[in-house]
Amino acid sequence: MVRNIRIFLALVLATSVVSPTPSKAQSDGNIGAVFVMTNNADKNEIIAYKRAADGTLREAHTFSTGGRGSGGVTDPLGSQGSLILSRDHSLLFAANAGSGDVSVFRVHGYFLSLVSKAHSGGSGPNALAQYRNLVYVLNAGGGSNVTGFFLEREGRLRRISNSRAFLSTSNPGAASLAFSPDGQFLLVSEKSTNKIDTFHVQADGTLAPIVVNPSAGPGLFAVLFAPNGAALASETGPAGGSNASAISSYAVAANGTLSPISASVPTFGAATCWQEVTPDGRFVYTSNSATSTISGFEIGANGSLSPLPGTTLATLPSGSTNLDIAISSDGKYLYTLNSSSGTISIFAINQDGTLANLGDTGGLSAAAGFNGIAAF
Repeated sequence: MVRNIRIFLALVLATSVVSPTPSKAQSDGNIGAVFVMTNNADKNEIIAYKRAADGTLREAHTFSTGGRGSGGVTDPLGSQGSLILSRDHSLLFAANAGSGDVSVFRVHGYFLSLVSKAHSGGSGPNALAQYRNLVYVLNAGGGSNVTGFFLEREGRLRRISNSRAFLSTSNPGAASLAFSPDGQFLLVSEKSTNKIDTFHVQADGTLAPIVVNPSAGPGLFAVLFAPNGAALASETGPAGGSNASAISSYAVAANGTLSPISASVPTFGAATCWQEVTPDGRFVYTSNSATSTISGFEIGANGSLSPLPGTTLATLPSGSTNLDIAISSDGKYLYTLNSSSGTISIFAINQDGTLANLGDTGGLSAAAGFNGIAAF
């Protein structure tokens, strides 16, 4: 009997040691976080907000990247993906365009701890992509390139030998890069040439020779993948066009060539640059910065794009200059970084894909060159 009691007490003690204690984030109703990068030229920083269950943001905290941004005022990086979360949301990666390096943070709810920093392998890094233990950096300055790193277990980046790959030409206006869901391909968008570069990712983490594809429409900006493997590309549209921006989807062949599925579907907005897909892959939303609107589309099983009723689902205050866009990991909320008003707009995503405006969170400087937003 005494022996059984001792065993019972030992089990209770062991359970008390290994069972996680509810964190402050859990105890006060916080279920996630939203991160914004200042891109300050003197001291680049990340502003972290608590995300409550109702999508609202509060209690901002600031964390230094240990690097420098590019500075500027409105969209100085001209890219999507300068601030990204790892797929398991345990790490946050930030591109320091001014100092030419990448910072890696460990994510502790709405707090961050800087764990490493590595040279980007080029100049002017403005976008990042991660797949499992691979991280690739897009260097837009100088002879534009992508450079690969192994992501070590403790969050450190180790450069992959012979991983640097150059784009179709020098200074092509590189704006984004994205891994396919299976990690087999890496896509890069070139604004100046209106081309999408495809690289096959080899077993050792390096890239096969570049395959250059023309954009389906004019004004290519950013590329990303839907969970079903369709590649999506935002397009600002032809020069001089009125609300002529669009979004296209592509199938990626085994040889790296892209075939349009839905070509240049109108967003009925201007300066459509940023886009984000819901975690379940049902919807994609575009941020149309020149018209201060958000457009929405349903993604078909084959990657086709169908406008949601009305296409334009939300209108922000005039002159918001809504830049980058992020969706929470539960797929319930959408956030836009509004450069000219110094705010973050919050929208609830309804079951049918429509959006409900939940207001704004202020406190950002409207005169600063903020770039990059990420959420979980």
